[in-house]
Amino acid sequence: MNPGCVESIHLATAAEAPMRSVAEAVALAGIGLEGDRYASRTGSFSAKPKPGRQITFIEAEAIEALERELGVALSPGETRRNVITRGVPLNHLVNREFSVGRARFLGSELCEPCKYLAGLTGKAEILPGLVHRGGLRAEILEGGTIGVGDAVCY
Repeated sequence: MNPGCVESIHLATAAEAPMRSVAEAVALAGIGLEGDRYASRTGSFSAKPKPGRQITFIEAEAIEALERELGVALSPGETRRNVITRGVPLNHLVNREFSVGRARFLGSELCEPCKYLAGLTGKAEILPGLVHRGGLRAEILEGGTIGVGDAVCY
């Protein structure tokens, strides 16, 4: 196991809606996070369903590096990712199972930054700064509650 943990959790009720920070969320197997746009099929990419797009993660260290290296400040919610982790090498979790709280996940693919994210934030300069460190998309294999401070075990 490892010392990585959940630093924050964010949900949005619909596409382009502001992300709101929550202390915990319920992961629904095969669906998404309860109350999030992708669980209710109202996300920007819901019309293009694809396995492994049920929840997203990003490393707090990647957000900090963006500011340190490029001078671009991005709040955790602005990343449009659901879960912010610390001490977790997310790129290594592609095609691997891991758990957070009472839920179990399968890392499906990297969340490379896109023009859509740049447009929502109004910060086009984030694109090169988040290449290969824009986060991880995952499938929820077993549902359960996840919370801030929970360990990420893989």
